[in-house]
Amino acid sequence: MKNKLLHEVGKILEDLRVKKPLVHHLTNYVTVNDCANVTLAVGASPIMADDIDEVESIASISSALVINIGTLNKRTIASMITAGKKANEINIPVVFDPVGAGASELRNKTTETLLKDVKMSVIRGNMSEIRFVAGLAASTKGVDASESDIENSIEERRSIAEHVARKFGCIAAITGATDIVSDGERTLYLQNGTKLLSSVTGTGCMTTSLIASFCGASHNYLLSAAAGILSMSIAGELAKENSAAKGTGSFHIAIIDEISKINDEVIEKRGNIYEV
Repeated sequence: MKNKLLHEVGKILEDLRVKKPLVHHLTNYVTVNDCANVTLAVGASPIMADDIDEVESIASISSALVINIGTLNKRTIASMITAGKKANEINIPVVFDPVGAGASELRNKTTETLLKDVKMSVIRGNMSEIRFVAGLAASTKGVDASESDIENSIEERRSIAEHVARKFGCIAAITGATDIVSDGERTLYLQNGTKLLSSVTGTGCMTTSLIASFCGASHNYLLSAAAGILSMSIAGELAKENSAAKGTGSFHIAIIDEISKINDEVIEKRGNIYEV
């Protein structure tokens, strides 16, 4: 099963680089440049457009939409809802990153509103964020998962991912030491990556952009979510091997380098994914 899954992920990557999907981002200003660059590196095309007067037009020409609530304000919240509804209308995938959900009343209410008003194709977050989405108690550490939530057993995390997937009719992806991706019926475990990925800002947001890039090239959103996560995790491993000794700044840049070079052979050689 492992080789078959990795082969399918590699095929989606090949298709992405042929199709070069346009990915509309409503994302946070801390990581917007990283998200644009990683989208280009994997072979897709980013557009960062968050003004309410153009989000419908941009969504209409896009292959996927990213909604990332990392730096919220009232103006962009309205744009996110409008863009999301337009994406649903024209049937393009919406990838939602509930950054910091559980940390403030504004984030909580915005997450709840978006989940009510917009049909999400993929929801990707850390354990604390996905616990909040699931309607469970969550204790965040700013935009990071809390230690208590990280300590949930893999069986608990799997159960929560499957619950969220069924509740919202989407793919639920929990990123962590073992990444879990589920559609509520099929569940995948992914075991690549390095702790260094948490030492630089934006790797979670970039992973969401990668997922959206793959979703823009394939209707198999389960494997597209897995492909986005695997790409970031494998790139992190390679960046650590090749550049981490120089420091975290070089490691950060090297992630983009490795994403630009990743291919089906690298994925099949290094990927560690299995279905449970």
